[in-house]
This record gives sequence, structure tokens and C-alpha cells, in this order.
Amino acid sequence: MALKRNFSVGLFGSIWSALLGLAVVPLYIKYLGTEAYGLIGFFATTQALLQLLDLVLSPTINREVARCSATNIMQEARSLLHTLSVVYWCMALVIGLVILILAPLIANHWLQARALPIVTITQALMLMGLVVACRWPVGLYMGALMGMQRVALSSMINAAFGTLSSLGTVAVLILVSPTIKAFFIWQACVGVCYALIMHFVAWRVVKGKHEKRHFSLDDLKRIWKFTAGMSFLAITGVLLVQIDKVILSKLLSLESFGHYVLAGVVANSLYILLTPLFNAIYPRMTALVASGDIDKLKSLYKAGTRLFLSVFFPLVLTGAFYSKDLLYIWTRDVNLAENTALVCSLLLLGTGLNGAMHFPFALQLAYGNTKIPLTVTSVLILTLVPLTFVLTINYGARGGALAWLILNICYLLFGTWLTHKKLLIGQGWNWLMNCVGLQLLTSLVMITIGWYLTYEATSYFYNFMWGGCFMLSSIIINYILMPSEIKSKFELWYKYKTITPS
Repeated sequence: MALKRNFSVGLFGSIWSALLGLAVVPLYIKYLGTEAYGLIGFFATTQALLQLLDLVLSPTINREVARCSATNIMQEARSLLHTLSVVYWCMALVIGLVILILAPLIANHWLQARALPIVTITQALMLMGLVVACRWPVGLYMGALMGMQRVALSSMINAAFGTLSSLGTVAVLILVSPTIKAFFIWQACVGVCYALIMHFVAWRVVKGKHEKRHFSLDDLKRIWKFTAGMSFLAITGVLLVQIDKVILSKLLSLESFGHYVLAGVVANSLYILLTPLFNAIYPRMTALVASGDIDKLKSLYKAGTRLFLSVFFPLVLTGAFYSKDLLYIWTRDVNLAENTALVCSLLLLGTGLNGAMHFPFALQLAYGNTKIPLTVTSVLILTLVPLTFVLTINYGARGGALAWLILNICYLLFGTWLTHKKLLIGQGWNWLMNCVGLQLLTSLVMITIGWYLTYEATSYFYNFMWGGCFMLSSIIINYILMPSEIKSKFELWYKYKTITPS
């Protein structure tokens, strides 16, 4: 039952952290203003771009720890963890210094500020560098915990520091200083504590307390092939997700960019489900591939996808159809809701399709195949950059959001085809039509009918209530239409325990 517990606790932790994050956004806008919130959005984009190597090494330590745990050679995992820790902390120092040096250039020549003084923006950017550097090593220790299938422990720590970060920031803005500078100082303090706690916990879990530790080039040589592939994959993957924000931060005013970021917060809330899902299935898939249990791997892949999307797609479509109502209930600002609704809907739909590809992505990495996702993301980036420029110049933020939706339609089709040309050959069409397409079609029909019959332009709470009812109806219908064979296979896999949790 390790997977069930890991997903459930991971989901709870993600929901708690995300709800806190959503709750404080209106307060950030109230005390800092929309333009300053746009600066926070730029910080989030910068942090994501600078996490490229973290996305390289975190899956590496995750995969290696999972493999070593399954084969009972944990000393190898501990040696690698120490070696990568040295690399991470050195990189944190370099990153902080680079951002510190570049801050004046970004403030003067990139961001399109109107109300915030250049000096304030420069100071905020310098503090951003400190925050990113402090949080940098967390991903490594998180990866080690995930590899040990200690998702529950990791999620609890993440939720605790998410609470401290969100509520602490609000307290600082209300009681100390309602400035962007105070915001980033608090974030830096939380980041230092987070990194130190994760370091301590990760080493306790891998049981390396009394061993003498050495930096080992042999460890780096052993993982270089997988890591090299992940390096290119991480670069292209992050660019794929963040390039629209980079382009928009230049083309739009900081205030308009803040609106886009606000819509992005809603769309990214879908990762409340997606992150714990990936964290649960990736180590399990890796273990099944290592043990050669392909039948159970197929059951996990197909039945897991179908059951997950039977809940996920109704949620996505409800958010997309009722985005204006959701934004008004959240911010209590009619103008903000009306100006952001379409952008929010397009981003939700694009992220929803992107979420469906988490299962193929986990399958690719479980086999150690980084060539497939690298090829897919490279092609998509070559499409996204000109598409985003053209649509943004002509349609503003809505054009950027439309580009994200078009991109993920291409990702679903092209990514599925290429994945199953190499892995689980012959399963691609069946997976796309029966596990993805049927759930999407059923959900779309139900939500569309419900929206058409009940929607009233100014009855925000009434609309959202009906949206929730049709979402639940869609979930129930998806489950009813699911073949009993897939349900039974999923139950067998769900109860199957390949690795005893620590």
C-alpha cells in the first residue's frame, strides 16, 4: 500500500501548500500592488529557469536511490548523495553572485516598470538571488526522499515550510513593512531553514550518519550518461514551460504581466494533483522496470492514467468554463476577473493536456530513456517561440496563453506517438484514445451541457456551484463507463507492494 499512502499524503501536502499560496495572492496584491506582484511573478519565472540543473540532478538521485533501495546497495546511494551535495552548495554560491551582478541590468533594460522605482526593483532582484541560492539544494534532498519512497515525510516538511513561507510573509507585510524588499528578506530566511532541515532529514533516511564521506568523481562518472541526457531534457523542459513568461515579461507592461501571472497561478494549481502523482508513480515504475515486471507496469500505466484523468479532466474543464467566476470569488475584483478570465481558461486547458503526459514522461525516465523527451521538447520549443511572439504581439496576454494551449495539443499527439514507438510498443493508440480521449470527451460533453443550460453572466457563486455539480457528475460518469477489467487490474496493482517502505 506504499503507493496509495504516498500519493494520498503527497496530495494532502500539495493541496495544503497550494491553498495557502492561493489564499495569500489577493493579500500580496492588496499590500504590494499589481506591479510588485508582477515582479514576484518574474521571480518565480527566474527561479524556475535557474532550477535547470536541479531538474537534472534531482531525478538522477531519485532514480539512483530507488534503484539502490530495490537492490539493497544503499552505500552507493549515500556516496552519490554526498558528492552531489558538494556540487549543489557550490552552485548555490555561484548563482547568488551572478544574479547580484545582473540585477541592475535587468531592472534598467528588461522589465517594463511604470510605478516602481528602478532602485527598488534592483534591490528586489538582488534579494531574489539570495532566495534562489538558499532554496537551491532543497531539490537534491527532496529527490533522495522520493527515491526512498518517503513521499509522506517529504510532503509534510514541504507543507510546513509552505505554511511558514506564506503566512509568515503576510504577517511581515502587515506587521513589519508592506514592501517588496521585506517580502524577499522573509523568503530568504525561510529558504535557509528549509535547506538545512532537508539536509538533516535526507541523511537520516538514507542512514548515512556515521559513515565517513568523500567527494567521488567515480560517482559522477557512473551517472553521467543519464545525467547528460537529463541536462538537455531539463533545459528544454524548463524553457518549454517558462519561455512564454520570459517573452511576455519583455513585451507586456509589468502590470499586464502581473495579470498573466495571476492566471498562471490558477493553471499551475493543477500541480496540486500532478506533482504527488509523478512523485508516486516514477519510483514505482523504476522499480517495476528494474525487476522486469512489464505486465504490472502496463497495468499501472493504463489503468492509472484512466482513473486519474477521470477526475483530472472534469476539474480542468470546470475551471476553464467557470474561470471568471473562480477569479471573482478568489480576488473579489470584477475588472480583474473579466480581464484575466480568457487567459486563465486557455492556460488551464493547456496545462490540463500537459498533465496527461505525466504518465508517458515517468515511463520514459523509468527506462532511463532521455532521448525521447529531449526530442519532443526540442521540437515543441522550436514551435513555441515564434508562435508566442506572433500571437502575443497581435493578441497580447491572450495570444501567449493560446500559444500554450496549441503547444500542448501538439505535445499530446507527438509525444504519445514517439513514446510508444520505442517503449511499450503498440500501446500508443490504445492509450491515447481509451485512456485519455474517452475521459476528455465525456468530461467535455458534460461540462459544456451544464454550462450552456445554467450559466448566468453575473451570478458568480451560483455559476460556480453548478459547475461543481457538473464536475462531480462527470467524474461519476467517467467511472461508470470505465471497463470492469481495467478497474480490477488497477485494484490488483494498487494493492501490490513491490517495495517495503522504510
